[in-house]
Amino acid sequence: MKIVHIESGRHLYGGPQQVRYLVQGLAERDVENVLVCAPGAALGRQLRTLARVIEIPCAGDLDLRYPWRLYRLLRKEEPDLVHVHSRRGADWWGGLAARLAGVPAVLSRRVDRPEGRLAGLKYRLYQRVIAISRAVREQLLEAGVPGSNIAYVPSGVQAEALQVERDRNWLATELGIPREAFLLGIVAQLIPRKGHSDLFRALESMGDPSCWLLVLGQGKEETRLREEARRRGLASQVVIAGFREDAARILPCLDVLVHPAHREGLGVSVLEAAAEGVPIISTNAGGLVDLIIHEQTGLLVNPGSPDELAEAIMLLKEDAELGRQLANAARRKVSQDFTVEEMIEGTIRAYENVLKRRHER
Repeated sequence: MKIVHIESGRHLYGGPQQVRYLVQGLAERDVENVLVCAPGAALGRQLRTLARVIEIPCAGDLDLRYPWRLYRLLRKEEPDLVHVHSRRGADWWGGLAARLAGVPAVLSRRVDRPEGRLAGLKYRLYQRVIAISRAVREQLLEAGVPGSNIAYVPSGVQAEALQVERDRNWLATELGIPREAFLLGIVAQLIPRKGHSDLFRALESMGDPSCWLLVLGQGKEETRLREEARRRGLASQVVIAGFREDAARILPCLDVLVHPAHREGLGVSVLEAAAEGVPIISTNAGGLVDLIIHEQTGLLVNPGSPDELAEAIMLLKEDAELGRQLANAARRKVSQDFTVEEMIEGTIRAYENVLKRRHER
């Protein structure tokens, strides 16, 4: 089997990380992989030994040269199937190029975001759409995608590889965070829908200098968030550390991971924190509820509710045993339901479904 993967993201966020896991698993099963990515993309550097990497620039939904480049590539490569993994031009143009080249196509839908009236036309370009959470699946159904064309395949994490020993002495040296601090963390792109400002407001209302917040991620909101932390009197408690390659070593140093997103497809950072045994507070948005069951595997609050965030944080700060119980239950759930192996097998089943239907025609 030969698969052309299309991923337009430049950074190794949750979506591209899933593509990396998938291509690794497919290569181990003797699948030939071709990765189409942006010039200089981190994913391309990661996969050069496992896939043939072809860099094609994409300027977004209005880049009319992109589908033509993809079409010519597909005609040359003659793959069995195209798998489009991202948005930003790739979902529309990747599906169109595949249709024109006569190649069946699969799309992974990773975001929890309602779409416009034209979305139904886009999904007709694909023989199978992979939903990473039940919330995403519901949105696809609302967009008119037949249930028989949707595959529910949750994102996965390598739970055993993520179980790293907690080392607060190292973190204190590395980032200057006191060893005795009650350390909250948020791991997300610095964009409005991730809810950083809600968490800042919660910290401000608590007025507890022993609570520190470590912000991991990068994005267009960084300058504004630094200014907001200063304006709210939190500059001495908030460390914005950017994108860190050693996030797996940092996560177990957290006392609580907080994920206050307003919308979320599933939340790979939440899965990773659960695998590390970190107690989790998240909003009940999108696919987060597939993992976080309130007061069983974590605490849930409503999106955009700083007061609820503050109450949940104080509860876990005062009741360490509750935090341990929630974290242990979440770790078990991740190990059962959100593994990389299950993600790979579910994706392969989607491929086989498409190819079987094609051969039956």
